[in-house]
Amino acid sequence: MTTLQPPAAARPRPAGPPVRTARRSWTGWGFIGPFVLVFALVFLAPLAYSVYLSLFRTQLVGGTTFVGLDNYQQALQDGQFWEGVVRVGLFLLIQVPIMLGIALLVALAIDSGRLYGKDFFRITVFLPYAVPAVVATLMWGFMYGTRYGLVGDVNDAFGVKLPDPLSADLVLASIGNIVTWEFVGYNMLIFFAALRVVPHSLYEAAEIDGAGQWRVITAIKLPAIRGALVIATIFSIIGSFQLFNEPAILQKLAPNAITTDYTPNFYTYSLSFSGQQQNYSATVAIVMGVITMIVAYVVQLRGMRKGA
Repeated sequence: MTTLQPPAAARPRPAGPPVRTARRSWTGWGFIGPFVLVFALVFLAPLAYSVYLSLFRTQLVGGTTFVGLDNYQQALQDGQFWEGVVRVGLFLLIQVPIMLGIALLVALAIDSGRLYGKDFFRITVFLPYAVPAVVATLMWGFMYGTRYGLVGDVNDAFGVKLPDPLSADLVLASIGNIVTWEFVGYNMLIFFAALRVVPHSLYEAAEIDGAGQWRVITAIKLPAIRGALVIATIFSIIGSFQLFNEPAILQKLAPNAITTDYTPNFYTYSLSFSGQQQNYSATVAIVMGVITMIVAYVVQLRGMRKGA
């Protein structure tokens, strides 16, 4: 009597592969688990707590009460906040192109191979970035002093009267000078690293075609480091909107020129630690974060768009 065997497709398969797949899945979670945990603790949790705080208001009468979106409505109508936003917007429109332009010129000069002592020059330009922002601001702040600093010494030595860098009209430009001095080397390093990975075959082809240095820069180098330019621009925009250290430190030296709402971050700090308005401070910080995100995203789309 012949026994019929079921077709191969109908036979039960070993249970080994699903177990191995599940084991691989848990192994993957084991690798990314520490990062997810740290990310949730240092980013998601503070962000969620800030949103939670922004929905409440603490008053002398009634204590802490839920106010919904009232704090956001107040922030959108807050003249002090928007003055700070306009101020940092003007700051980034002027300071960021100057800083990135200088950094790009330095990177191109070093990459050209025609600069004598380029290694020493590269380290020298990058060195200010290693100086803490607080130390750099204090150093420049005392140099700006008209009574005790470099400006005052020049006035006394030559019998002149230079404009006060810490006056209300010039203090924003003085802060821009400090920030530029600090971050030119950082951006130069980004551009120089991007230039080093440009294929040498492109340079050889340009040399065969008889292209000059300016043509090589505009047709090869700048398009090749376009991504680095966009990244450096986005970082600089974010840094401008987060401007805090420089005005907060210089405020002690120029209290009449720098108010506690000089920048949005300084305003947020003053509300929280001096005004005891943590709820409204969280609201201003969230609104500023959204503005920064929108501006950075628009710049990224514009910079990475083909044919731009």
